[in-house]
Amino acid sequence: MKIALLNDTHFGARNDSPAFIKYFNRFYDEIFFPYLQEHNITTLIHLGDVVDRRKFINYNTAHNFQHKFWKRLWDKKIDTHIILGNHDTYYKNTNEINAMQQLITSHDGVNEPFIYEKPTTVNFDGLDILLLPWIAPDIEEESIYAIDNSTAQIAMGHLEVKGFEMHRGTFSYEGTPADVFQKFDMAMSGDFHHKSDNGNIYYLGNPYQITWSDYKDIRGFHIFDTKTRELEHIINPFEIFHKIYYDDEKMTLESIQNEDYSKYKDCFIKVVIVKKTNPFWFDTLIDKLYKVDVADISVAENFDADLLDGEDLIDEAEDTMTILSKYVESLSIDNKKDLSNLLQTLYTEALTVETI
Repeated sequence: MKIALLNDTHFGARNDSPAFIKYFNRFYDEIFFPYLQEHNITTLIHLGDVVDRRKFINYNTAHNFQHKFWKRLWDKKIDTHIILGNHDTYYKNTNEINAMQQLITSHDGVNEPFIYEKPTTVNFDGLDILLLPWIAPDIEEESIYAIDNSTAQIAMGHLEVKGFEMHRGTFSYEGTPADVFQKFDMAMSGDFHHKSDNGNIYYLGNPYQITWSDYKDIRGFHIFDTKTRELEHIINPFEIFHKIYYDDEKMTLESIQNEDYSKYKDCFIKVVIVKKTNPFWFDTLIDKLYKVDVADISVAENFDADLLDGEDLIDEAEDTMTILSKYVESLSIDNKKDLSNLLQTLYTEALTVETI
């Protein structure tokens, strides 16, 4: 039996941005659902954080979630199992009130989807899998007991494990020690968006880019074979973040004018200035980008090309969270971990602030 694994879909991300809604939908329209149909996969386990915001959901996002995701699963008769993530729950100390209770209902009034608020062992084609939702304080004791006493060889959950990368270059200093999961042959998890593993614990990474931290980081979903226990990564080739390195000593006005910029439509563009000696040429590039309806343009400049090589230029144009993490690491203080976690929390919350 082959099971599709999906996690951290974050419907409603970036303040319900229309550009991100369109970008997410392209993944479901052109990658995810066509793959399930082509390979006759009829079971899905979602490893948490279906939606982005814990407190509320935008009506347009709810409509899009229903019609582009949930109803399609229902219509295609996909046996769906959803493990709650921390973004899916209203309170931080319990999973009892959650978005899935409100957003997902059966379309015939009889068959309900499987939503896991507490640790549960489920048998898939003869293989027991321990499903672990976000370990909220009120189920912490129950979760640890379930892990310690489980006879399942496979675990899947929405877990915070110490020592893994949340985003590239940003590590988790909090959470459950990794050795707790050594008893399992494989422990697969959502929560952290960067795909990584230690040979025992597998962070699957989310299906698409959401912040600049995800730039050039591989995205997609997984297929798990219950017989061979092989975990196959199905790559999502679509990107919403792009960098353009501007150096008019290596360009011509003709090359700028003739470039096909249509590939950047609805995308977020960061123009990194290596050398700008002709303002007209630069303005021509920016004008070309706006004419293809990019979602946003930011400019990173004042780099000395004689001092920085290509890799350094990439570092100089890094995302906000990576810059903050590197700054904390450079400080001569004792509580780097606490400060880094605080900045991560504040940055994540800032991305979801409702703007008027």
